[in-house]
Amino acid sequence: MPAIKEAGDSALLLELEPVIDTTVNARAIAIAAAVRDDVIPGVRDVVSTYRSVAVHFDPLVADARDVQASLERAAESPVSTVHGRLLEIPVEYGGQWGPDIADVASLSGQSAEAVVRRHSEREYRVFMLGFLPGFAYLGPVDPEIAVPRRSAPRERVRAGSIGIAGQQTGVYPLDSPGGWQIVGHTFTRMFDVEQWPVALLAPGDSVRFVPQPHEPPPGMARASGGALSTTARRSITVIEPGLLTTIQDAGRWGHQASGVPVSGAMDWIAYRTANALVANEPGSAVVEATLTGPKLRFDQRTTFAIAGADFGATLDGVRVPHCAAVTAPAGGVLRFNMRAFGARAYVAIDGGIDVPRVLGSRSTHLLSRMGGTHGRTLLQGDRLGLGAEGTPNRRRKPIPDATAYGHGGGARLRVLPGPQTDYFPDDAMDLLQRTRFIVSPQSNRMGYRLQGDRIPRLLEQEMISDAAFAGGIQVPPSGDPILLLADRQTTGGYPQLAVVITADIPLAAQLAPGDWVEFRVCSRSEALSALVAQEARLLAFD
Repeated sequence: MPAIKEAGDSALLLELEPVIDTTVNARAIAIAAAVRDDVIPGVRDVVSTYRSVAVHFDPLVADARDVQASLERAAESPVSTVHGRLLEIPVEYGGQWGPDIADVASLSGQSAEAVVRRHSEREYRVFMLGFLPGFAYLGPVDPEIAVPRRSAPRERVRAGSIGIAGQQTGVYPLDSPGGWQIVGHTFTRMFDVEQWPVALLAPGDSVRFVPQPHEPPPGMARASGGALSTTARRSITVIEPGLLTTIQDAGRWGHQASGVPVSGAMDWIAYRTANALVANEPGSAVVEATLTGPKLRFDQRTTFAIAGADFGATLDGVRVPHCAAVTAPAGGVLRFNMRAFGARAYVAIDGGIDVPRVLGSRSTHLLSRMGGTHGRTLLQGDRLGLGAEGTPNRRRKPIPDATAYGHGGGARLRVLPGPQTDYFPDDAMDLLQRTRFIVSPQSNRMGYRLQGDRIPRLLEQEMISDAAFAGGIQVPPSGDPILLLADRQTTGGYPQLAVVITADIPLAAQLAPGDWVEFRVCSRSEALSALVAQEARLLAFD
């Protein structure tokens, strides 16, 4: 049987042979399909990679033993041969569209023309999707031109760029940072939320690149959104946006197999608390403010509540109580002043923020410019529509904040061993628990970069890209851990030593740059007990 490992308390990872191989990959794809067909209640995402299958689930609904049994049944079943589609993608190689083709030629001892010929004469398999929404890992590349990544990644690679990284090649679906060697460009859309399926390619498909001069298809360019307006009967207006303020909800589950990050509120306890206080439906969209809050005007009489971090909120100059439903008059202005504690505050408004759903969610994912307000942070002048006004007698009474915030500028987070502990020496987990790390300024919703003792890696070779998990503690070659959070990529190339338990992720969400963080290994039963206790507190207050 393949190895099945826990990845925290809310995911399992089935591992096949650690190779990039068509037969192994076909088996991973078949296992993932079989688990999806089982339709286990509480399973949120099933993701196949080069040589593994990750199953993400709600531990309050799904039993990990049922998920494991499904994986075992699927692994024992014979793999039927399924042939995906063959797609041809037109490419303009070299010049402004392929700025690294000369470097690839030099590194491989080939001419630029030979690089183009060798890259375009192959038929590539789609092994998996990850890194970005719609990004397909294709291979294998001709060994003669299988050159390594750039020594220094670019801050921006334009959408449609085609790169090489060792045995892998692929098309960047969005503008993003990237370190692959760029040899060409296509105008073919690899990811489009206005079509179904949203990703052009799927695991098991095949791709052939066809050299062809560029001719952008009509209607390729799309106007970027300015200030958002609405025709809704009820609304709020953004007077000042704050440092980093976005629209978030419970997240975009169900699309990680297409490389789409989950996103959603970083502190899910504060998010649910604020919504419950104003009697919103579960999953309603709220405003998430980071470190400093926005300045908002209520255009009609409105009820709102704030949970999470305390940024000294006032309504028309009067202090707003924390974790309580407050009624604002038409024209009332909500301001945030000095931060008292926490890093993220949640403003829920009765009816919820009514922006369009993208793949079933209103959450903002900034890197892919998806959801929320044109996929960006709030801007001055945005006018946000609200849903139908709720029923006043269903609103909750004021409650103590359900999140146990850390004191003294930091937090202790409980972890379970991660799925790639074999990449580390035996004392790595002890070192993780002995070290007090500092949250680096180079941290965001994707993850926190942690500064402290460096965690050594046992194996020097690169890990085959694999699934990434909420709360995963990745360790790159530098040894400086990265704590993965809501906007994390769906796959990654760094081993995960440990995974923060679900119950403590809200606590991690309230850490700010400069705060300290320590880790303690706990048992799975302790992790589940903590989660059940949190859920009971959330359901108990009325």
